[in-house]
This record gives sequence, C-alpha cells and structure tokens, in this order.
Amino acid sequence: MIAVTNLSKSFGAVQAVQAVSFSAPNGQITGLLGPNGAGKSTTMRIIAGALEPDEGSARVDDVDVLRQRIEAQRRLGVLPDRRGIYQRLTSRENVRYYGRLHGLHGAALEARIDELMKLLEMEDIADRVTEGFSTGQKVKVAIARALVHNPPNVILDEPTVGLDVMSTRAMRQVIRRLRDAGHTVLFSSHIMQEVASLCDNIVIIAHGRVVAQGTADELRHRAGHADLEDAFVQIIGSTEGLE
Repeated sequence: MIAVTNLSKSFGAVQAVQAVSFSAPNGQITGLLGPNGAGKSTTMRIIAGALEPDEGSARVDDVDVLRQRIEAQRRLGVLPDRRGIYQRLTSRENVRYYGRLHGLHGAALEARIDELMKLLEMEDIADRVTEGFSTGQKVKVAIARALVHNPPNVILDEPTVGLDVMSTRAMRQVIRRLRDAGHTVLFSSHIMQEVASLCDNIVIIAHGRVVAQGTADELRHRAGHADLEDAFVQIIGSTEGLE
C-alpha cells in the first residue's frame, strides 16, 4: 500500500504540490490524472524517495519514505518519466544490473530476467545494446528493470508512452496481472480510455492539489457526464480559480 498525507513541494516560487493526500491500496490500480504541470510526477518522485517534501509524508507498506528511504525503495518498483537506461548495455544487462542492486544473483536472477523478457515481449531485443532503441523499446527495458525484484508496490509514470498498439495492449495486460497478483499499482496516464478501463480508483490533480477522487463511474456521476474525458474537463474547469 502507498499512502501520502499533506504532501507539499515548492521549486522556488512555483508550488508544485500542495497538501496532496490519497492512498493506493493493495491489489488495486490507482491512477493519477491531471494536466501537464499538475504535480503528478513530483508526487511520484517524492514517493520514490527521489525528492524530499517540504511538508507532509509518504509511506510504502507503512514504511516512512523520508525516514527509512532504502527500506521503502526495496518495496517499490519505479518507472520514472525519464527512463534513464544505460545505452552501452544490452536490455538483459540493464535489467541484470538493477537486479544485483536489489540483492539478486545467480540462477534466480537469470530466470527472473528470462521471465520478464517473455512477459514484456522483449526476446528480440534482449541481447541488443540499447543505444538507438525506439522510445517504446526503452520503456520496455525500464519497466523490466523496475519489476526485476518483484516489488509489492509499483509506480508507473506514463507507462504506455511511445508504445505501438500491440505493445500498449500487452503493457495494459501486464498492469492487470500485477493487480491480480495483489500488487499495489500507482500510475499516471493522459489516455482517458486507458484510465477508465484499468483503474479501480482515480485521483485527479490540478494546480498541485487533489480536486477529486473515486472510481470512473463516481467521477462521471459527480460531473454529470457519461464520458470520463468530459467529466475530467468539467472537474478541472471548476478548479480554475484555485491558481
């Protein structure tokens, strides 16, 4: 489970996150939805321990991220918005390196890498140097790296960006499998159809604040629209005065 309470973070005069609170339960997919600059990625970076909040707290399986950062990170698999793969290494070597950082080694690590190559349909790029990879191929490597230690909690920032139709379908299936296996999944996306079909709970963030949360049906009912995109626009539009 991931829980954040009254998170706030400023960058100079810019208030990126303002008293954000929500929880992402075990065995559910929780989506962060909001316009560019709303504070989604900043919130995810705080949970991942890459940024320290000015105020508030983040907990992963009841482990305080600020006070026990390494322990919290052991319980997390993170796909950041910047993929940051090592271009001189092959896909397999990238994943192996991260596996070793998490204490995996030997036959167990190699079996896990093979499992991920198959799961993410990466067999054709498993032993290729990643320099020159397409965006979609880089995303696959970064996700395999995030999942190598089989973390109970997974953070995915725009996981289907740059993927083709078939790879997107496969990625969504992977996300559902993580949920069905009891993992906590927190992810952001700009694709309304994706959010509506995948998420058990949706947290809408605008201007650094949580402005609405609930199931897709609850949000549509609140806004009085049958379409989630129309509901999203209605909810965001009603918060314009918060800036």
